[in-house]
Parts: sequence; C-alpha cells; structure tokens
Amino acid sequence: MNVVDSSAWLEYFSNSKYAKNFAKAIESTENLLVPTTSIFEVFKKVTKERGEDLALQAVALMQQGRVVALDVSISLTASKISLELNIPMADSIILATARLHKATLWTQDADFRGLDGVRYFKK
Repeated sequence: MNVVDSSAWLEYFSNSKYAKNFAKAIESTENLLVPTTSIFEVFKKVTKERGEDLALQAVALMQQGRVVALDVSISLTASKISLELNIPMADSIILATARLHKATLWTQDADFRGLDGVRYFKK
C-alpha cells in the first residue's frame, strides 16, 4: 500500500520534472490510500493557484484511490508523531495514516527524510 504526500500530488498534477518520482504510486490506484488531509491541502493549493474547476478535477483523480478519513485512531497516533518528531499537524496525520495502514509514504517533504517506511525524493 502507498500514501502520497500532498507535495508529491502537487508535483504530479503540475507535471513537473519531479512528477515521475510519484507516478508509480499514484497510478497504482488499487494500492493507493488517500488521507482526507491530503485532499484538503491539494484542493486548497490548486484552487488558489489554478481555480476551483481544476482543483475539483484533482480531487476526482485522488478519489480513485481509497480515501482514508481522519478518525480517533489516526488523530491520536498523529498527535504522538507530531510531539515525537516536532512536525506540523498535517504532516503527522499523513504519516500516521501511512503507518497505521502499513503503507509506504511517498514524499519530497524534508520533514519525512530518513524515516522508516518513507520513500523520500529530494526536490
């Protein structure tokens, strides 16, 4: 199973030179878990930069994976991760989702560099 961090989704949607790093995980929808926090972050950023129509298209593509809602278990695990690693709430929720589902987290966010279960790509 795979979880793709919001930063990686944005690279993929913009077809940047880094998009290829995340294409395999994103396009393998049968193995893709999508935290609702990632949907929030991607929708917000794409709406701000490109408009709501494109943001809705991005969300529709994200929903081809299995959407994972924030629940109590993820919240508590994320809180512990945030305290332990001193990372922001959204990052800790995404990492907690990956860990609780025994998934690999694909990212270019330096907050995750060097952590077990993370495929980190330097930007």
